[in-house]
Amino acid sequence: MRFEIMRLDDVNGTAVDSTVVDAASVNRIVQQAASTGQRIYIRPAASAAQ
Repeated sequence: MRFEIMRLDDVNGTAVDSTVVDAASVNRIVQQAASTGQRIYIRPAASAAQ
């Protein structure tokens, strides 16, 4: 499964960038965000085959 992770602006909460990663990478990214105080939003990525 793949997830879209968006980094959020600290002031107004808008997405400043996003990336799509596999499930194995989500934990590492969450840990990095937590250690720096970065706000992120995670959601399942849209599948290419619909």
